[in-house]
Amino acid sequence: MITLVQDEKTGRRERRGADLNKLEPSDHPVHNWYRFVLSYPPHLVRQYLEKFEVGARDLVLDPFCGTGTTPVECKKLGISSVGIEAHPMSHFASSTKVDWRENPDQVEHHAVALAGKVLAQLDRQGIIDDPQPNLIRETSPLPPLLSLPEEAHKLLLLNSISPLPLHKTLALLSEIDLCGTGRNYFRLALAKSLVSSIGNLHFGPEVGVGPKKEDAPVVSTWLGNVLQMVGDLRGIKRHRNTSCLIHNADSRQMQRLLKPSSVDAVITSPPYPNEKDYTRTTRLETVILGFASDKQQMRALKRSMLRSNTRGVYKEDADDQWVKNHRGIQTIAREIEDRRIQMGKTSGFERLYARVTKLYFGGMARHLFELRPFLRKGARLAYVVGDQASYLRVMIRTGTILASIAEDLGYVVEDIHLFRTRLSTATRDQLREEVVVLKWPGIK
Repeated sequence: MITLVQDEKTGRRERRGADLNKLEPSDHPVHNWYRFVLSYPPHLVRQYLEKFEVGARDLVLDPFCGTGTTPVECKKLGISSVGIEAHPMSHFASSTKVDWRENPDQVEHHAVALAGKVLAQLDRQGIIDDPQPNLIRETSPLPPLLSLPEEAHKLLLLNSISPLPLHKTLALLSEIDLCGTGRNYFRLALAKSLVSSIGNLHFGPEVGVGPKKEDAPVVSTWLGNVLQMVGDLRGIKRHRNTSCLIHNADSRQMQRLLKPSSVDAVITSPPYPNEKDYTRTTRLETVILGFASDKQQMRALKRSMLRSNTRGVYKEDADDQWVKNHRGIQTIAREIEDRRIQMGKTSGFERLYARVTKLYFGGMARHLFELRPFLRKGARLAYVVGDQASYLRVMIRTGTILASIAEDLGYVVEDIHLFRTRLSTATRDQLREEVVVLKWPGIK
């Protein structure tokens, strides 16, 4: 539900409500192939493409592209784009969502044939992949079930998928990985199926494990998602060949990814500084699809990402040096640390609250610094960020701080637009999600 509430400080009427972040019906094609639960909506991208007067000859960059909201929307509109995403699962999703080259009739044919093959294999094992799993049937004892290697299984949230659905998923995946036509679409459809219905996950402010399902339909759910993709591919009549390249890389290290003075606009949403571990939200599909199979690979994945939570902080991290002279950030960090001591909080994670705050904003400073050579003079930028109060209820006005960092680096701060407000679970205050609008005047 969307409501209008008067802001006590500004006197302005502001829209609040989770519906602002949901897909509109017209946005479902392609965007809904697989979508990160915290993604911002396509209509916000369209709003800033129009505001920045971006046209077909321009290049749009999304340096934190996640599951591809900005690149997909640009491609739908015939605008060339580049995305950068450090997480391999999210990179795979966004890369697949902007690849419209395969013949939808062939994809459908192969999907239906593959589904039939896997259903027959399961049937020979005495396993019925029924869309009505509660239907009473006489079944024979199950064969030994497929499972993940022990090291990979340890990465999963406990009970995030039950043994029988996992067996059926792995049987399906082994056939998908033998495919030529449609393989990436099939893998992405399985990723969506895992988090939407096969697994035991639920999503609120954080990902969690809900009631354990002994069984769940796998092949039928997957095939339904593939057929939705096929329908979308048939409906895409234009812009199939619009350029869109997604790099699996760190947005703080862009030297080899972009051409100098090539970017006309940036529309993005970096992680927010809080205790959401973004690798947990996508852990189930990341592990099952093979993007991380042990702790070392997961650690390497986290090292490539902007530091935004204490579970991704390492001893040798040094991004905080980029903001060592920023008075506002240092003040917030001291307030967090003072409150921690006052409250007697001594856990390892709590001891890192002040440091991760500095690392986060230092990483954003490093990113904005590295970005400058690749921006055309007059380039416009939109960063969707949100206030946070997860660190011992100390308020972090992310948009205001990010704007001050950008200004110190030579950007012009044009405005900070309110996108929406949401209720803080820690303080019960209204937190602002804002769009920091910048302009690059060129190097003087």
